Amino acid sequence: MKRRTFLKGSLTSGVLAVAAGAGLLKPGQVLAAAYSEAAFKTDISPGEALKAALGMSDMSDSGDIKIKAPLQAENGAVVPIKVETSLPAEAIAIVAVKNPSPLTTYVNLDGAGGFYSARIKMGQTSDVHAVVKSGGKLMKATQQIKVTVGGCGG
Repeated sequence: MKRRTFLKGSLTSGVLAVAAGAGLLKPGQVLAAAYSEAAFKTDISPGEALKAALGMSDMSDSGDIKIKAPLQAENGAVVPIKVETSLPAEAIAIVAVKNPSPLTTYVNLDGAGGFYSARIKMGQTSDVHAVVKSGGKLMKATQQIKVTVGGCGG
């Protein structure tokens, strides 16, 4: 690591720590960006969740999106999933259709690469959609994941 980069990082961290300690910054302002609480409500449809998170809900199938997830998850509390796309992705969302809260996770990429990896929680066997927002449209790939031990409800 270059000395200049290390010093700039140390100075920035110190300034943020002092500002947070003095009450000038709330932890929410320092660490987390705003997100849509409505998108993660329970008992809403997958379309309503996507509309709240990404601003639209009409999806079309795409062969440019690849999902890497187990066909059968031994524990629904921790299901690893990876989404990769060659599309110029603006955002990636993962939707478990039969979950009480269908939108499990989403990320705004803002020009980053089209790869996202997460561990989601699933209550039962369900179709899982990997939804990519690209060029003002929503594209998806779908895979069914069988859950042997429940994660959301038991």
